[in-house]
Amino acid sequence: MAKVEKNKVVKFHYTLKDKETGEILDSSQHYGEPLSVLIGANNIIPGLERQMEGMEVGEKRTIEVKAEEAYGAKDESLIQKAPREYFQGIELQKGMPLQAQTPDGQIINLTVVDFDDNEVTVDMNHPLAGKDLVFDVEIVDVRDATLEELAHGHAH
Repeated sequence: MAKVEKNKVVKFHYTLKDKETGEILDSSQHYGEPLSVLIGANNIIPGLERQMEGMEVGEKRTIEVKAEEAYGAKDESLIQKAPREYFQGIELQKGMPLQAQTPDGQIINLTVVDFDDNEVTVDMNHPLAGKDLVFDVEIVDVRDATLEELAHGHAH
């Protein structure tokens, strides 16, 4: 029986929860099909991939992933204040996700933390940074990756 290991394409269903609150954050059921990833190509967070290794088709497992092996610890330097005029025409709300563009054209995702008439506090950390996560995983299929998939670094 094929096992989850490096250079295998793995299809799996997952439900992702916040360990602290139990809130469901994401689920493959939401998309109606399992997620396909190339193991060893950094397609998924390291802690999840490492703990899925050795699983077989049909196997189910609840996997806890500490923040450090998921989206990292929250970096306080990525929480910054910006002048309110940068946000003209936007009806701001706390917790609101926004996208900004750097002068060199890179897109940055940020979340509104707080705001007043003069400035807006934004958090540029990944929304799941600093959170311990729990994944309920079910392996649906495991197969060898094709040469094309290995070259491209992801499942086709």
